[in-house]
Amino acid sequence: MKKNSKLGKKGIITAAGLCLSLVLVACTNQSQNTRQENVSTQAIDGVEPAWEKYASEPITLDWYINYSWYATPWGENLVSSTITEETGVNINFVTPIGNETEKLNALISSDTLPDLITIGYWEPQIEEMIDADMVYALNELADQYDPYFWKVADPLVTNWYTKEDGNVYEYPNSAVSAKDVVENENIGSNQTFLVRKDIYEAIGSPDMTTTQGFQTAVEKAAKMFPKVNGKPLIPVGAHNFDYEGNVSFDKYLMNFLAIPWEKNGEYYDRYTDPEYIKWLKMFRELGQEGLLANDIFVDTRTQMEEKLSEGRYFCMLYQYTDLLAQQRILYENHPESIYIAVEGPRNENGKDPTLPTTSICGWTVTMISKNCQEPERAIAFMNYLMSEHGQKITFLGVEGVTYDVIDDKPVLKQEVKDLLDTDRREYDKLYGADDAYWMLQDNVMQLQWIQETLPEIEQLREWSRQYVVYNGAYEILFPADSDSADKDNKITMLWSETLPQLLLAPNEEEFDRIWKRFLGKRETMGYQKLLEESTIYMNEAKKKLEIE
Repeated sequence: MKKNSKLGKKGIITAAGLCLSLVLVACTNQSQNTRQENVSTQAIDGVEPAWEKYASEPITLDWYINYSWYATPWGENLVSSTITEETGVNINFVTPIGNETEKLNALISSDTLPDLITIGYWEPQIEEMIDADMVYALNELADQYDPYFWKVADPLVTNWYTKEDGNVYEYPNSAVSAKDVVENENIGSNQTFLVRKDIYEAIGSPDMTTTQGFQTAVEKAAKMFPKVNGKPLIPVGAHNFDYEGNVSFDKYLMNFLAIPWEKNGEYYDRYTDPEYIKWLKMFRELGQEGLLANDIFVDTRTQMEEKLSEGRYFCMLYQYTDLLAQQRILYENHPESIYIAVEGPRNENGKDPTLPTTSICGWTVTMISKNCQEPERAIAFMNYLMSEHGQKITFLGVEGVTYDVIDDKPVLKQEVKDLLDTDRREYDKLYGADDAYWMLQDNVMQLQWIQETLPEIEQLREWSRQYVVYNGAYEILFPADSDSADKDNKITMLWSETLPQLLLAPNEEEFDRIWKRFLGKRETMGYQKLLEESTIYMNEAKKKLEIE
């Protein structure tokens, strides 16, 4: 689910493209949801939703989803069938087989983009499609065919995504503004420090907030539990290593250490912060002791999921939302083997972590291709999904079938909830709610309908709320075809090669040598210039985001 900033993780962002890594939002009270009130199937201020008049006119739209793993069909479950019945729109999903970038580039070069396109907000092909006049301006379609767009779209989001030509070509899912964080006290982050409950308790539930405490706990866990279910324990887990580094060992660790994004009004080089270097050196010592398993350097997401379901990791800085299915398996097989969120790495002053929620850029964006023969239907369909009515269906399903209203609150039927908690695949096949169709999900709006979940999942969801901050002004993406973007990409690649070397260095002297070499190469690549440009973008973003 998400990518972060380059200069380490996905991007130094322009004021037109600034974003934070996707993380999910936790729950809040209905009274706190102020972003979009009274949006329903009825007219708003005299504006009728266009999708209502199209319900009896069937049409099929091709929708490209730029993720090879997406496999939820349309039309075979309750939610998609209901949406088709109410809008007249049937969807034919198109997904890549294999490499997503190659597929998307092929569609662009052959001018065969499907009607709708959903891709990550950070993808450089977005600007390419806009510059080549391959996608419609949503605002123009709205003005011409369906002004209801302006009633269901978040004005802060449309303002953020407005390009220099005054047009809005894309609309995100999962977008969160600084205003949302202020108004919704229970918004959370999905960045957590997780430990396997039974092992953690067996070693005395130690304090792992300091480098010494962390190292001692890992050593003790590995000694007491060299194997779990006959397979070697992986003492320290992490997200997979990729061409950008490893988010667990860079961005997440920095956030837990509360390393600032700016100092004295200037964009800060978080990678050289002494606290961060101290913790990297501690992890290197664990590696020297053989406690950084080879698995974490080579495993794919699929391999990690298998090992998570076996409970083979002792501790990890991880997105808890990426292990919910495995958490349910662990709970069903052995409840004490689940993962719990506990206090993790902190700086030497013990300052609280600064854990981000999603920014206003969201996670993915959806666009309408100019190959679409009936753009009026496409914009009306998007408006349906963005409306409170559409959000409620995609999140909860259909009243009387998947949920009932009790004391003015929607409550999932017990058999539906049980299926959701135990067999997500079958749940999607039958019902397709709970954001199985996440392409235009509005997490903040959906907070008003949040349901109680299993205790072993609720604990993970609740833990981060006390530490949430809004970092939306600091994640920066340079324009895709710029010299700065090229430099940034090269520095990012250099970091991805350097990080494993640092963690696997045989001694501290070699660590220091590798680190010095990295800093030297980075400097010759123009890193200081990138920091200066980042400061400019950061300040522009603050103004646009209305952040003091």
